[in-house]
Amino acid sequence: MFDLKNKNSLITGGAGLLGREHAIALSKFKSKIILIDIDKRKLNNAKKYILSKVPYAKIYTYCVDICDENEIKNLLKKLKLKKIFINILINNAAIDPKMDSASKINKDLLNYDTSFLKKEIDVGLLGAFHCSKIFGSEMAKKKQGSIINIASDLALSGPDQRVYSKTEKIEDVKSFKPIGYTIVKTGILGLNRYLATYWAHKNVRVNCLVPGAVKNTQSKSLIKNIIKRVPLKRLAKKTDYHGAIVFLASDESSYMTGQHLVVDGGRTIW
Repeated sequence: MFDLKNKNSLITGGAGLLGREHAIALSKFKSKIILIDIDKRKLNNAKKYILSKVPYAKIYTYCVDICDENEIKNLLKKLKLKKIFINILINNAAIDPKMDSASKINKDLLNYDTSFLKKEIDVGLLGAFHCSKIFGSEMAKKKQGSIINIASDLALSGPDQRVYSKTEKIEDVKSFKPIGYTIVKTGILGLNRYLATYWAHKNVRVNCLVPGAVKNTQSKSLIKNIIKRVPLKRLAKKTDYHGAIVFLASDESSYMTGQHLVVDGGRTIW
């Protein structure tokens, strides 16, 4: 039932850290992959990376700005010409700035530029809405499909800003997790519930993966501070979400919709 042969999966933010991993997971079970992002060079690099892990993967890449609904509609037209129907949509794209003091976006609340908030909402929330509306409608016509929204453990609990200071004192924090990220990821949970009930009678399932922090290029002090707050005492590996993505995409989750699958090492249970 995990077999995804003859299924086509569209992944937004496909050139990003987790976008590539979602593609690898689904490719292993024979799904064709449609990667979309706004950076052509990064898309090409992502395709090479995926093929290095899954040589038999079938991947299409498209430069698309999901903030522009017309670009998504044009993508749909292109895919229809190729007779590609999207069975699985993963709303993965989001702005997640690096947590360093040099970042222009990681300001404290009083100095946070509203233009950044609007951009985060445009990409992470409205982008997911546009893609869901356009591709979900096609799924509803054929009465089949799975939409997977990607939220965050910060959609379930507020960010503990103390982890961004070596002293773990809020007074010493110089780089804050921006408020836009929490607003967007919390909004994804609401979008998930709404779409699930809206299309359930059309056999379109909508579920949400809620991941925890992924080990990547964080500083040693940040990793140390985070794992103190994770019962499993580690950050996620890039591959830790493969099984969850395949489960939500496949018929193994055929009686599941509107739900939040939390895979965060236990961080949100404390």
